[in-house]
Amino acid sequence: MNRERKQNRDDFRHFRTKIFFSTVLLVIIAVGVINFLYSGLFFGRFANWMVAVLQNLFMMDYYEALLFYQRVFRNHMTLIFMVAIIVVFLIIFYIYLNWFTKYFREINRGIDTLLTESAGEVSLSPELREIEKKINTIKNTLEKRKIEAQLAEQRKNDMVVYLAHDLKTPLASVIGYLNLLNDEKQISEELREKYLSISLEKAERLEDLINEFFEIAKYNLSNITLQYSSISLKFLLEQLLYEFQPMLQEKNIACNLNMAEDITLKCDADKMQRVFGNLLRNAVIYSFRGTTITIAVAVQDGCVNLRFTNFGNTIPKEKLDHIFEQFYRLDAARNTESGGAGLGLAIAKQIVELHHGKITAKSENETIEFEVSFPLL
Repeated sequence: MNRERKQNRDDFRHFRTKIFFSTVLLVIIAVGVINFLYSGLFFGRFANWMVAVLQNLFMMDYYEALLFYQRVFRNHMTLIFMVAIIVVFLIIFYIYLNWFTKYFREINRGIDTLLTESAGEVSLSPELREIEKKINTIKNTLEKRKIEAQLAEQRKNDMVVYLAHDLKTPLASVIGYLNLLNDEKQISEELREKYLSISLEKAERLEDLINEFFEIAKYNLSNITLQYSSISLKFLLEQLLYEFQPMLQEKNIACNLNMAEDITLKCDADKMQRVFGNLLRNAVIYSFRGTTITIAVAVQDGCVNLRFTNFGNTIPKEKLDHIFEQFYRLDAARNTESGGAGLGLAIAKQIVELHHGKITAKSENETIEFEVSFPLL
């Protein structure tokens, strides 16, 4: 970085020196031309040249041509030379200005390249190397953001189509079983309870899918704002584990909380609970049956670090790089019983970063680990 700054200063110094010496040179040339025009040598040669021209053009003898030159040119010589000096000055000024403004034209062409989204890097003069780097950086950033926006929009559209399709399955089941209950007057109590249980299960799944639609709308139409308060981190995590007991028992998964002491965390309690809930939910969904999830909490260097570790299929590196992107799902096959809209981790990352924290993920040897770090305020 220091080497680059030194190079930029050298380029600017070279550019400034070039302008200074060019200006001095043009001033010297202008003064020389003016002195030459007012010198006696120039007057004598100019008079002889004009007399010769008049003799050839108008067939005059030498004395007639000399008299005509004196009356027309010699008596108005001061005005003629003033006009000549102005013309010379304007020519020199135009050359200098044209040379100087070429840099602005180059910058303008670079900006046009940004507006027209032309391919390739912007190339400017060596004196404008720093501006060239900045324009190319802006160009690459805009292209990257455009691609990311297109991918996010495509994922969102695909997700809406998938969710709309998924709504039909539980809805059809609910309608089908309710029709059976309505049509079958002589149905056993056991069968009635079975149909009602299936209908309730499918209705709950239908509710989850509808909530995902609202989740997509909230993510795109509103900004997340924080309301800070001081909370007990241990109490928050214990309450979260209690709420997840039915989901943990269904897959015979144990969850251990390793926390040496209670920590008071200043944060938005509701948003933070949502972060930890999303991480724990993903851990349960992608854990092997009969395994253990571990939540380890430690304080180090003024930060509180939380690690959510579970055992499941190793996440490939190419998927791990996109895991915090909106509408990205690990299960490309769309398991409708467990899959969500792909917003949980994206929202979790946004909330963590709003708290000036950081969230990372890694996976190897059938172990998945999410780490969240917050500064202790």
